Amino acid sequence: MKLFKQAEVYSPQYLGTKDVLIAGTKILKIADELTSFYRDDIEVIDCQGKILCPGFVDSLVHITGGGGEGGYSTRTPEMSIEEAIVGGVTTLVGVLGTDSITRSLENLLAKSYALEEQGLNVYCHTGSYHLPAVNITGSVTKDIMLIDKFIGVGEVAIADHRGSQLTVNELAKVASEARVGGMLANKSGIVSIHVGDSEEGVSLIQQVAEETDIPVTQFYPTHMNRSAELLEQGISLAKAGGYIDFTTSTNEQILASGEVSAAHAMAIALDKGVPVSQITMSSDGNASLPLFDDAGKLVDLQVGKVASLHESVVEAILEHNVSIAEAIASVTQSPADILNLKKGRIVEGVDADLNVLRADSFAVEDVYSKGAELMKAGKVVITSHF
Repeated sequence: MKLFKQAEVYSPQYLGTKDVLIAGTKILKIADELTSFYRDDIEVIDCQGKILCPGFVDSLVHITGGGGEGGYSTRTPEMSIEEAIVGGVTTLVGVLGTDSITRSLENLLAKSYALEEQGLNVYCHTGSYHLPAVNITGSVTKDIMLIDKFIGVGEVAIADHRGSQLTVNELAKVASEARVGGMLANKSGIVSIHVGDSEEGVSLIQQVAEETDIPVTQFYPTHMNRSAELLEQGISLAKAGGYIDFTTSTNEQILASGEVSAAHAMAIALDKGVPVSQITMSSDGNASLPLFDDAGKLVDLQVGKVASLHESVVEAILEHNVSIAEAIASVTQSPADILNLKKGRIVEGVDADLNVLRADSFAVEDVYSKGAELMKAGKVVITSHF
């Protein structure tokens, strides 16, 4: 049992100064004072002047690596658990991208089980950029229904020269398969959509929503801060009831080419009246960050960082005047609700996934996943074989 004393609690909604008691893997009690619970076997954590918030939920991470657009030597490395912990990420969703040949779903599942054995909460999507979707059981529906870790399909690429150049019917069909699998297994059945830099943007999603019975909420488009024009499309999609996800991994070259930082994009969307429940940020960690010339030739490539998720939360608060509650919600409650995960909140009875942040800089000091301490005073405390 652990007792967090006098923390400024963001659930992510601000609850005020509270004591929070956890027992085993769960949050047991939240109250103004819990002094009656003092016992010799309870660890007391002094949180005066600190923020206690849910562990971050990263909805898009290439945990087995990605890339390869410039040949075998440009395949990016797998994510290490330390990369997630230092950024306060306790729950993540692993995906495949361009390469679903040397990066297999079997390897994705094995990596997710390994990370979970080490202390994280890990889910996955079946499929990849391309259709027909790669799968394990013979169909997207069966994968989502029968394999516990699969909660959706993707990231399916649209508006991108690396994608399958999908038609409305093709996208609607895979969305229907994922939706049915999700309904039968009580999962989200979400379709994670990689949106490239072609001018059509999210028009294919809009067409499916308009021309079929598939609701716009079945789609979860990411990279919506790729350009100011795509951001505007995303805001329109959100006002029609859809979701928009902003990618936090970037670099100066990509920003100079027209990308809007995820933190700034969130501030703009909030200012335009989009509720934070429809806005999320994700890291795209361990993906390649490729830059192509006008002929489609790769000219530069860097690697996405999971820790950029936390960095963007801080940027949103300190540089773009996003409220602390909304910034935290975009990486906790919002993605958890969209993905139908019982995560992302500080509420009695839920898993004790918690971050202790400095109140002045919002730096991550301590990280707990299902009640187990993964980082203390800024230092990762779990042991890893590699």
